[in-house]
Amino acid sequence: MLLTALALTLFTGGAAHADDVDTDKYDFILAGNVTFNGKPLDAVLITVTGPGTNTEVKTGADGKWRVGVPEKATYTVKLDEDTLPKGVVVAKGGNPLTAEFGLTQTKSVNFFLGEGTRTTVSLFDQLINRVVNGLNFGLLLALAAIGLSLIYGTTGLSNFAHAELITFGALMTLTFSVTLALPVWLAILIALVLSAALGWVLDAGLWKPLRKRGVGVIQLMIVSIGLALAMRYTYQFFYGGSTRQLPGASPTDLQLGPLSLSWIDLTSMGISVVVLLGVAYFLLRTRIGKATRAVSDNPSLASASGIDVDHVIRIVWVLGSTLAGLSGILWAYFRPGVSWDMGFQILLLVFAAVVLGGLGTAFGALVGSIIVGLFVELSTLVIPPDMKYVGALVVLIVVLLIRPQGILGRKERIG
Repeated sequence: MLLTALALTLFTGGAAHADDVDTDKYDFILAGNVTFNGKPLDAVLITVTGPGTNTEVKTGADGKWRVGVPEKATYTVKLDEDTLPKGVVVAKGGNPLTAEFGLTQTKSVNFFLGEGTRTTVSLFDQLINRVVNGLNFGLLLALAAIGLSLIYGTTGLSNFAHAELITFGALMTLTFSVTLALPVWLAILIALVLSAALGWVLDAGLWKPLRKRGVGVIQLMIVSIGLALAMRYTYQFFYGGSTRQLPGASPTDLQLGPLSLSWIDLTSMGISVVVLLGVAYFLLRTRIGKATRAVSDNPSLASASGIDVDHVIRIVWVLGSTLAGLSGILWAYFRPGVSWDMGFQILLLVFAAVVLGGLGTAFGALVGSIIVGLFVELSTLVIPPDMKYVGALVVLIVVLLIRPQGILGRKERIG
């Protein structure tokens, strides 16, 4: 009898439990119960998004679900109505829901269901929104990718610490806007100045001495990996592992026909376009910009022509670090949230954009970033959101099989 009871518990009782995700990983729990007319609904998809998480969970046979989240903050909980039985809908205005923790470590979130006609978003409307989000994401990637590409073009260094330059801009904005309570526009300006100063210090104190000693590119890359780890865990030591929001990170949406945007989205894209046009003017029209392109093309010939290569490289480090800091600020609003490893989360996409556009070419990095950003967002129409970054790397591989030098890169003679 005991064996029979144990077998029933193992094979039938387990299915009745709620579907738990990350509850053993985090101390704070969002939980709910999805029922209709007193009957639990199985396999209903719930999505929880907020600081440090974007998690999907399905209800168990008892209609319950539980999700662990990293901190006591405000989260958005959305029920996928396509997974409800036919004829069952969520009450108007009841999806998605905003969940905010109180004094306890558990927050209950329940949806009110009823009979009705389900309203779905057409594929065209979804496509329009994904394209705009992809452009926004691609533009902020381009800010980071152009700096990385210029550094590679002038020094030959694949700088893995570039992710920490991205994070630095967001953390400094958080420090001056939230901790020190300065106006956010002033905090952003201070963060950009400090990002530029960080680029100057890194080149003057680390990279230039290593170049003078004739350290090889591989050794420099290994140093950049060590620098990235040191900076990343220094951030974690001082700022902790939680995700924090910048002022104005949750604005109301603007509905422009099928397009749903916010003022932050519009501002972010506007800033990105203006800055990228400024960088293009700098590279094409100014003497320093032309010298930068010359050094990127052939450092030895540029030096023989009278160009101060070290001075150009110093300017590139300052410019690249400033662009990375700005990218981190815009990324903090796009995610949304600031965390100690936020730059590392998009580092591979930044490298993918640089390689896709062509190593060492600033305009190639821009083109590659737009392609990566669009593909990342559009791919969620056919693949799970958790796999969208993987899809971007697949596109990179396919393009390089066809054009190994990248989209705007030049063929190199071997031998």
